[in-house]
Amino acid sequence: MAPSSRLSTRLLLTCAAIGVATGVLQAIAGAVSGPVSAALPLVYGLVLGVHVLPGVIAQEVLRAPWVALITHMIAALVASAVVPLWIGRYIGTALLIGLLQEGVAALTRYQRWEPWRFFLSGIIVGAVIATAIWFAADVARFPLWGQIVYVALFLAGPMVWTAVGLAVGRGLRRAGVARAPQR
Repeated sequence: MAPSSRLSTRLLLTCAAIGVATGVLQAIAGAVSGPVSAALPLVYGLVLGVHVLPGVIAQEVLRAPWVALITHMIAALVASAVVPLWIGRYIGTALLIGLLQEGVAALTRYQRWEPWRFFLSGIIVGAVIATAIWFAADVARFPLWGQIVYVALFLAGPMVWTAVGLAVGRGLRRAGVARAPQR
């Protein structure tokens, strides 16, 4: 008999379901990010924060290694199907955020699933993305108060979406999504 894999079919299908749902949300965020960035650039971080959802929900529901990265990649492929031109952006963002979330979970040896751990991931993701966007969007052109608000919202966006993801994940756990199948 072949040894059982840590990445069971049930786990992969759960990642796929979460990835499809959050990939649709990422496609929507991608569609509104241009107009938001042009009209209200200071709130762009709140929109971009939606990209933490796949990993947060997957880790909260499944509490297993690699589920954040797998779910992020599926979400990126779904979003890329909607906007093929942005496949590089979606895949790059999925790799960046998925690996950051996996890294924080790995530091706790995949044993700590309290909310603080998810929010730590969220603040790290926000800081990394805010730093990259700072240069790409030439945030220095804003007055000092605008720069502060811009960075603060890039930190707050992933935190807000982390809270949403934890609530969704808890609801899915209560619904029995994480239960082992009965034999």
